[in-house]
Amino acid sequence: MKTVGIIGGLGPETTSEFYLDLVFSCAKKDKTARPAIIISSVPLPYQIEEDAILTGKGIERLIPYLTQEAQRLEKAGADFIVMPCNSLHVFIKEIRAAVSNPVLSIVEEAVKFLKREKMNKVGIVSTSATIKNKLYENAFAENDIEYVAPNELQQAKMGKFILNLVVGQQKNRDREELISIINDFENKGLDCVILACTDLQLLIPHHPTLKIFDTMKILSDATVQEIIKG
Repeated sequence: MKTVGIIGGLGPETTSEFYLDLVFSCAKKDKTARPAIIISSVPLPYQIEEDAILTGKGIERLIPYLTQEAQRLEKAGADFIVMPCNSLHVFIKEIRAAVSNPVLSIVEEAVKFLKREKMNKVGIVSTSATIKNKLYENAFAENDIEYVAPNELQQAKMGKFILNLVVGQQKNRDREELISIINDFENKGLDCVILACTDLQLLIPHHPTLKIFDTMKILSDATVQEIIKG
């Protein structure tokens, strides 16, 4: 098995959920050994974290933290690196340039998944940083996938409850707000909605008519495949 290095995202609960998913998913596929996993919790100042989630401004301040942690994981013996956080993928080029080992992309893996599932029109819910930098919009355009994003007011609301999740607060009001935003997608001819913020899976939204795909689970499945390939 290969050793995976995990750069912790903008929320400790998400990283721990990702870790557990890797362990149990690997066990289902190969019971001969437990996966080798190295986790680096990025020591981000809270103000940078809050700015990235609410406004997407000043997120270039993340670069030295991310590249340093990627290099530490490589030195610690990771064969490849993953980040269970969509917003951090704004700087995947810088991270890939800082190390010699492969860095899986949650965006690239999500696009592969959607194309396999023949999803041609997709709703996106994510942080302001992800929307502002058009991570998914650009990737979808390159792959002929149509997309719909929340309006400005909905995006502002979403930033607040994503911040609540990052600091460990899961509120029923936030869950209802997320479902309301997803409901607004219902009459727009979508094939599915993707949770393009890994913290959103903590709210566990369900919808009677729209398929909802969690990008963290998509990345986890791709990571398991890479681990077992070794």
